[in-house]
Amino acid sequence: MKKVTLFVFICLLVLLPCILHAEEYSLADLWQIALERSETIKIAEEELYISKVGKQKAAATLLPTLSAFGDHTRYSEEKNRTGFTLQPKYTNQWGLRLDQSFSLSGREMTGYRISRDRIVKSDFDLSAVKGEYLLSIASAYYDALKSKKTLEIAAANVKRLTKHRDAAGIRLEVGKATRTDLLRAKAELAGAQSELIKAENNLRLAKAILARTAGITGDYDIREDSRPVDLDSLSAGCELSAVECLKERTFAERAEIKALTMQKNIAEDEVRYAKGLYWPTLSVEGVYLREENEPSATFSLDERIYGVLKLDFPFFEGGLRRAEVREAKAKLRQAQYSLQDLKDSIAVEVENYYLDLITQSGIIAMLKAEVEYSRDNYNAVSKQFKYGLADSIDVMDANTLLVTAEKELANEEYNYYLAFLKLKRATGTLLETVVGENQIDN
Repeated sequence: MKKVTLFVFICLLVLLPCILHAEEYSLADLWQIALERSETIKIAEEELYISKVGKQKAAATLLPTLSAFGDHTRYSEEKNRTGFTLQPKYTNQWGLRLDQSFSLSGREMTGYRISRDRIVKSDFDLSAVKGEYLLSIASAYYDALKSKKTLEIAAANVKRLTKHRDAAGIRLEVGKATRTDLLRAKAELAGAQSELIKAENNLRLAKAILARTAGITGDYDIREDSRPVDLDSLSAGCELSAVECLKERTFAERAEIKALTMQKNIAEDEVRYAKGLYWPTLSVEGVYLREENEPSATFSLDERIYGVLKLDFPFFEGGLRRAEVREAKAKLRQAQYSLQDLKDSIAVEVENYYLDLITQSGIIAMLKAEVEYSRDNYNAVSKQFKYGLADSIDVMDANTLLVTAEKELANEEYNYYLAFLKLKRATGTLLETVVGENQIDN
């Protein structure tokens, strides 16, 4: 029994690290999960499905309607005159009817074309939702990476200050430092430990937000992707300036612009659809009728087949048709204004992200140099303090400068990667890139 217990205990020791191992996700992993699980994307997909159903409804108006009918009529009494039945006891009628109605303006075909365009628009809307959602995933991901890096910097800071506190204590024992130096070192260490606790909690919060945004559950960790920023690829093959090339590509690729362009086309068709109300409506009807009387009449027809052709043209309907046309024209003007306003806004957005990317690229180069100098400065001051050539305040100042530079560099580097993704989102190429990468990985 003891051997069995010991065997189970050893197995648990071996398997427990594997069981408790947290799943690790890169940004590409999070994107793939989000595209599969996101409720936001599923809502947009249902909108696309509704548009496809709308096309089926529009197509139904182009086809005739076949219906069956039947009725039973019972009279109060049977009436006869000179041997002929004028009114039977009851009559049974049943048959089939084929109906088709259409406007001479072709409104039904216009409506069908509108339904097809709405499918295309919904597809563009879905792409826009996916692109925006992928960017929100990236933003939460880089926020989590910032928090993770801040935690690492805070932990390194605590480690450095712990060594400095110990060094200050040793120097105090040998009489080469004052008690004030030790108290200052302890105070700085306590502050650094406080910052470490804050960094741990901030990382937990950032990971919780990322998990909610991406749709993942359970404990997990994030892995940093090495994503080179290739700005030239966004304007490849263009002879204009970089910003103008990006704007040109944006107008051709951005899903929101395509969707509003399609909405403008739909509005134009809706004007034609509304004007079709001024045209008459032609109805065609074919009927097969079977009639049974009790008692049967001598000269009655038991079976009839006939067709009806109707032309309907309302001359007065209270101004409804004019109001419908005016409303459709107003919606067309709205679509035109919205499209132009969106183009202007996106042009500014693209230029803003491009300039931000260029600015951050220059700032990162300077911050890397600052971190390098700050680290060398701290190492030099620490050695000077060890040999009594510098005091505790000098060490604290050098450490604060190093911590500040490391935090600023980490934030700017992640902001730089995020700015590049924002620029790709603004130019309408982010979704295409992500889908292409997933296909290559698969």
